[in-house]
Amino acid sequence: MSATQTQRLAEFILNTRTSDVPSNVMDAARDALIDTVGCALVGSVDEVGEHVLRYVRDLGSKREATIWGTSAATTMAEAAFVNGVFGHALDFDDVHASVHGHPSTTMIPAAIAVAEAVGASGKEVLAAYAVGLEVCAKLGTALGTGHYQRGWHATATTGVFGSTAVAARLLKLNVEQLKYALALAASQASGLIRNFGTMTKPFHAGHAAKSGVMAAWLAKNGFTADTQIFDGKNHFFSTYAGEDAVPLESTMKNLGKLWEMVTPGIYVKRFPCCYCNHRPVGGMFELIKQHNIKREEVTKVRIGFLPGADKPLIHFDPHTGLEGKFSMEYNAAAVLVDGKITMESFADAMVQRPEIRAMMPKVERFYIPSNQTFSGITGYNDIEIVTTRGTFKLHIDRVPGSPAWPMTPADREEKFLDCAGRVLGSTGAKKLFEVAERCGQLSSIAELTRATVPTESNATARHATVTA
Repeated sequence: MSATQTQRLAEFILNTRTSDVPSNVMDAARDALIDTVGCALVGSVDEVGEHVLRYVRDLGSKREATIWGTSAATTMAEAAFVNGVFGHALDFDDVHASVHGHPSTTMIPAAIAVAEAVGASGKEVLAAYAVGLEVCAKLGTALGTGHYQRGWHATATTGVFGSTAVAARLLKLNVEQLKYALALAASQASGLIRNFGTMTKPFHAGHAAKSGVMAAWLAKNGFTADTQIFDGKNHFFSTYAGEDAVPLESTMKNLGKLWEMVTPGIYVKRFPCCYCNHRPVGGMFELIKQHNIKREEVTKVRIGFLPGADKPLIHFDPHTGLEGKFSMEYNAAAVLVDGKITMESFADAMVQRPEIRAMMPKVERFYIPSNQTFSGITGYNDIEIVTTRGTFKLHIDRVPGSPAWPMTPADREEKFLDCAGRVLGSTGAKKLFEVAERCGQLSSIAELTRATVPTESNATARHATVTA
């Protein structure tokens, strides 16, 4: 009898040796880890970060794994949860086309927490993440874009399987135990787009990270579940997949061959907001620069979206910074009024400024007909800026931070130092960056987590948050 899809997936996760992962994939995994830790550190001082930090401190748990940006520690599952929430708090973390969401903020906190608890190396963490992304991305492709269009937050619903995979590798489950863990993960696959623009969106990422660790630990310690969750009647995809679902068997043919870490690769965010804003924002900056457009001469901005490409942009008239992250109207207005999009752009007071409130009604969306469904990182946008001098147009089919429009190594380092420096100070951020850059050579990942702990003087400044 041929192996089931669940069996094949479990065997790939556990039987892929660290040495089987190509060096360019490991390098890309290291870069994703650096970006994720930086985003998580600055997210730790956001309001949502403070809430989950209070939650885990109240638990009084044992100290297995570090909560980044603090001197606190907790169990590996709760550390994965808190650091996962931190990583997604500002919506500044990376994106992947096959996942249809944010891969690193669910898997890297899980991988590092478990690795710290069991004493694993940096190389084992990077390999686990690369394998986890293979799983997460192949499942995301199989679910189809229709899964997201139905209202599921794919970061969480696919991310839980990625975090389960990384935890299973580092906890050294066997294949039978991992099949249980994958089924436990399937029963925790959750997260609704309806909650975008609230604290619950980053909760989705942390919950997926924690759920994967918990599923792997329970399965290793005798907890049972269905052993064929991706096969037979009422399998996972029959419940969750969209109308454009792809058979899992076909997506799994390239497991460990065309590594998702490099093809299509990780998309790194330049701006701390929903990625569906990024291509239009990048296009607006290009158009403004080309024609030297001034805000006072703008009478209208029209942004064209293909079907599904603005699905997460649910706030047309935002009043808070969180809502502003999921508003094309606010981001377009901020481009015109401020000439930049930064972490400070998403303070409540910034969204409520009179000049922003006056500019947002000038921004309108229009829809480009197509019989396909797209996302914020697929397809294109058409942009029109109408001014007193005339109308300027741009067709844009690349996304800032994508492989087609990449951030340079210097750009990425600058982003990391800005994020981490707000918690660790300049010296601490530079030290952490140096440690993270040689992650693959660390005999213990604990060397990296120790470098995320702020000095006493920096710790006292934690409440000077980016949204104050």
